[in-house]
Amino acid sequence: MNVVDETNYGPLTDLIGSWEGKKGKDIAPEPGGTEVNSYYDNIVFKGIGETENAESQLLSVVFYTQEVRRNSNDNMIHHETGYWLWEQGSETVVHSLTIPRGICVLASGGFETSTDNAVLNVSAAISEQDWQIIQSPFMAKNAKMKSYVQQVKVSKETLCYSQTMLLDIYGKEFAHTDTNTLNRK
Repeated sequence: MNVVDETNYGPLTDLIGSWEGKKGKDIAPEPGGTEVNSYYDNIVFKGIGETENAESQLLSVVFYTQEVRRNSNDNMIHHETGYWLWEQGSETVVHSLTIPRGICVLASGGFETSTDNAVLNVSAAISEQDWQIIQSPFMAKNAKMKSYVQQVKVSKETLCYSQTMLLDIYGKEFAHTDTNTLNRK
């Protein structure tokens, strides 16, 4: 049992805390091709306890904020806030996130744990009935996110993530990817 503040956070336990990474790689679309940026980011995860749905589903809840800045000029290129949820007694994790471009994602999947780490795998797609992506009319017309896939590997001192957002942008599909390894502060 992984207990913090008297809550069993299960596979989310090691997320809780502050993290920083300085060697992120962002592969983003440009009208004429691809832009590659190196970045650093800070993520703060806070365990906020349990919540119960319909008196039959018990969720452990971790809130977070993420701020991403370019290494070259310190400009912010991404800000995100959201929640990681674990349905206690199950193999299910949920990641709900919002980015201030008019996009919300509700992704779900499974996890694997060992004595050293947890691996969380989630996905969502506009074509999925349950785990979807909601976006503003502007984004749907000009930079539609069609799918979202993320893997997070977390241990006591290291957090690695890789995420791919399949976009319909500039008249083509583009796999926008972000990867980084962060260390606990």
